[in-house]
Amino acid sequence: MKRHIYSGLVMLGITVSALAQQPAARGGGRGAQAARPAPLFFKETWKDSTANVPMTQAFVLNPDLQLNMYGAGKEDFNVTNEGNVPHIWTGLCASSCALTLSHHDSLVDLTGKAKIRWFTKTSGFHEIRPVLKLADGTWLIGDHVDANTFDYHESEFYLSEVRWLKLDMPKVQTKGTLLDKVDLSKVEAVGFADLTPGSGHGTGGYSDVGWIEVYGKPVKRDGAAQPNAGAAK
Repeated sequence: MKRHIYSGLVMLGITVSALAQQPAARGGGRGAQAARPAPLFFKETWKDSTANVPMTQAFVLNPDLQLNMYGAGKEDFNVTNEGNVPHIWTGLCASSCALTLSHHDSLVDLTGKAKIRWFTKTSGFHEIRPVLKLADGTWLIGDHVDANTFDYHESEFYLSEVRWLKLDMPKVQTKGTLLDKVDLSKVEAVGFADLTPGSGHGTGGYSDVGWIEVYGKPVKRDGAAQPNAGAAK
């Protein structure tokens, strides 16, 4: 009788141990929420242009988005469809330059699995980097770069894996050292920067951005806060 009781207790212990080692069921807890893919916040593909012309708000197809551009010249960014791909071209940027898009109604939470996907190409030693403007006015530029000189290339990256420097705007100049922590839960504007001056027409040096997708959770905007359109040209 004692042997049967002992055997039963051993089997019970094995069962409890096995259950304890099983992973938690999917769909519950903070871990499951953090693992969920972020929804598409916006996509912009640019209005087609048969000529190479200065970029303006009129070439933004998404009616919910506000364009802002920063750089030394009045016509730093152009839009064209060379190669049958409508895209932004930085060849006339006289200095480092940046382009951002803000949603009229919402900020965006870029924590967790928030990401950017874009379709890009470069020439020379030019590199395309992500740029963010936080709701408190802080500007950031990331250490992620895309520099595809052979042809257009579709790529994506998680914002949580990017390291950030502060950005002096509207000069588009980096400041200080890499930040240990950044709060991306309320982001006002998302875009890209080219920190190398363009070389003009030809193949000397430029960046092309064919389209951009931003994945993150919308955050209701304070009724008093609106995107700043002052830098759009």
